[in-house]
Amino acid sequence: MKNREKTTFPTDEIVNTDCRHFLGDRPCKPHKQEGVHCEGCDHYEPISRRILIIKLGAVGDVIRTTPLLHALGGPGTHVTWLTDTPEILPSNWIDRIIKLDASTLAFLQAAFFDAIYNLDKDPQAIALTQLVKAKEKYGFAMDQNVCVPNDDRARVKWLTGLFDDLNKANTLSYLEEIFSICGLTFKGEEYIVTLDGSPPFSLELPRPLIGMNTGCGSRWPSRLWAVENWIELAQMLQTRGFSVLLLGGPEEDDRNRQIAAATGASYLGYFPLQRFLHLVNEVDLLITGVTMALHIGIGLKKRIVLLNNIFNRYEFELYGLGRIVEPDVDCLGCFKPVCDRDCMNLLSANEVFQAVLEEVEQIGVGVGRSDRSS
Repeated sequence: MKNREKTTFPTDEIVNTDCRHFLGDRPCKPHKQEGVHCEGCDHYEPISRRILIIKLGAVGDVIRTTPLLHALGGPGTHVTWLTDTPEILPSNWIDRIIKLDASTLAFLQAAFFDAIYNLDKDPQAIALTQLVKAKEKYGFAMDQNVCVPNDDRARVKWLTGLFDDLNKANTLSYLEEIFSICGLTFKGEEYIVTLDGSPPFSLELPRPLIGMNTGCGSRWPSRLWAVENWIELAQMLQTRGFSVLLLGGPEEDDRNRQIAAATGASYLGYFPLQRFLHLVNEVDLLITGVTMALHIGIGLKKRIVLLNNIFNRYEFELYGLGRIVEPDVDCLGCFKPVCDRDCMNLLSANEVFQAVLEEVEQIGVGVGRSDRSS
């Protein structure tokens, strides 16, 4: 075998490890696209601040935390977000999206951040806030093995989570609360929801198309509106000339099939998260309880009719996209997972129907039109 000449590399090669594009274990995007090296690179973006956002929770809660990126991100800031649902986060706004697992724990315990923003109170989140090194820590931490506020800015949110009467008296929206926790002021920053590159559904249904998200999740059965109400509402909408599309996940499959069979409303089944986003994007108006679909609809700027009973109505920021419809009871905002009064079903189909009619006027889609105008 012919001897090969040994390759040597310059030891004085400049590497900008403080650049936003630098990955450490593989080529950066500018190098892959243009072949550039660090020295003299026009894409060099030095990092002056590294932050970690901890929001594990449910998909809807993760979505409604994304407005913080408008205020916390920007030039010079490297953003890492720890979550259970990385697929919902806008990757073009976040430098590193990581899911909580064993390998992540090893990385985080060795990492250092200028600031940690922990907006979750669950054991994993508060424990990590204690373990990960950072100059500043915002939100919730751990003391005596339980959740405590890091400082007075998080104390109000902590207290409203402990005492139902304080929660009921609160008049701040969730976004006002979390911005305050982070030392910021909410100024109307919007949700950031992005669709993946898969094709749209492009439903050929007459407009306006009304999406009915019929479930509420198993944790809060007190939020559930009866199948009979959804059937009556679908029939009223169809009589008016509107199309109805039933939405939900596996837990709603049986009820959606029942509603579709009784009304002829369209039901395509349930889908993975990103395809569900595309499906919600088809509708002109969304009727929903307090669920993941609510926050997806807000992020996609759909008109909203929100059915609420047990939560504080001030919690929700709808950005002027719709309205909240509630039963006429004196115990709204009770925060009970099970309601003896079954108050959600005191809300009539006609009340919801009238709210839909008023919101449809804001859309500007003519009845019977099949083109996408929203």
